[in-house]
Amino acid sequence: MVSLTHLWMPILLAAVLVFIVSSLVHMVLKYHNSDYRPLPNEAAARTALPGAEVEPGMYVIPHCPDMKDMGSEAMQAKYVEGPVAMLLVRPRGPMAMGKFLGQWFALTVLVAFATAYLGSRTLAAGTPYLQVHRVTGTITFLAYATGSCVNAIWMGYPWRAAVKDAFDALLFGFVTGGAFGWLWPHA
Repeated sequence: MVSLTHLWMPILLAAVLVFIVSSLVHMVLKYHNSDYRPLPNEAAARTALPGAEVEPGMYVIPHCPDMKDMGSEAMQAKYVEGPVAMLLVRPRGPMAMGKFLGQWFALTVLVAFATAYLGSRTLAAGTPYLQVHRVTGTITFLAYATGSCVNAIWMGYPWRAAVKDAFDALLFGFVTGGAFGWLWPHA
């Protein structure tokens, strides 16, 4: 078993590498740009939502307050008539990219720390590079890929976007596995 104190460098390196790869994906490769589409009549929606006094939060249309009512004829009619949507409303104001990037970096550190923890409990000091890469890369891939799949299953997140997110997670797994494999303590 390896002490977590011996893994602080790969934790930080992995977090920084994931942050850089993510930035390159979104600012250079830009294959996620097609994940978001405009509403056909955005102006009407922007006018209707403030009039409905929508506070920041997550909403579903049509709303069914109790699952036992889901099968009622009235509820089923609403689903057939449409629209069927999940709506995420953020607070008003300019996009706070600094805050979002700070939170994203904190998450990359958390995932790298969890990867280090699991790796340190399953891999001994002196484990060969490829084995460390395989284990830590897989842990990282699972950490980043599964959320989009859950959202695709339950929230209507497009599967095409979830597959792109899984590809990102694969890239994150490769760089994290590389960082841990390179800096893994020797026997």
